[in-house]
Amino acid sequence: MEPKIVWLGHASFMIDSDVGKIYIDPWKLKGGPKADYILITHSHMDHLSEDDIKTLRQDSTVIVGPPDVVEKLPGTISIAPGDVKDIGSIKVEAHSAYNPKKEFHPITNNWVGFVADIAGYRIYHSGDTDVIPEMSNVKNIDVALLPVGGTYTMTAEEAAEAVKIINPKKAIPMHWGDIVGGKEDAEKFKGIASCPVEILEPMN
Repeated sequence: MEPKIVWLGHASFMIDSDVGKIYIDPWKLKGGPKADYILITHSHMDHLSEDDIKTLRQDSTVIVGPPDVVEKLPGTISIAPGDVKDIGSIKVEAHSAYNPKKEFHPITNNWVGFVADIAGYRIYHSGDTDVIPEMSNVKNIDVALLPVGGTYTMTAEEAAEAVKIINPKKAIPMHWGDIVGGKEDAEKFKGIASCPVEILEPMN
């Protein structure tokens, strides 16, 4: 079964796959199935929500994140840009995520985006980032989850630039509809991206 990607709003996703439920940056959830894996890109409150993790977590849940997430959630598997780890039934790649010219997400924090490789099906969640040279290291992507809301991350136009670098088979816009960005940003991205774009409605 091809993994099903469910947008939970903002930058939060649940990937329903044959190997389990994979959550990325769960935030403001109203429930949902327990997590087999939770991937956290960085420690900002709209990405690392201890309350949501507590709701989703079960004894067997594996949590992965950069060192500042590990500090807040003991037992988390630490990962840094450039790392590739086999974790249970999935392979997780960590890629750089930062703002080159803004102060919100400095490169020195070693925050990440993830590629979740599920039996060869590769989903890239960029984390909070602008267009950066390291995106050329993100290869063979089936679906790219990219921010389009601007201010703290890429705008729609910049996300379209990222698509040209990453060359995914499909893209899904995120980081809109809460805090910053609106559906018009998602629609703009869809209109200018060089790959098919699917705009999801939040399922939460």
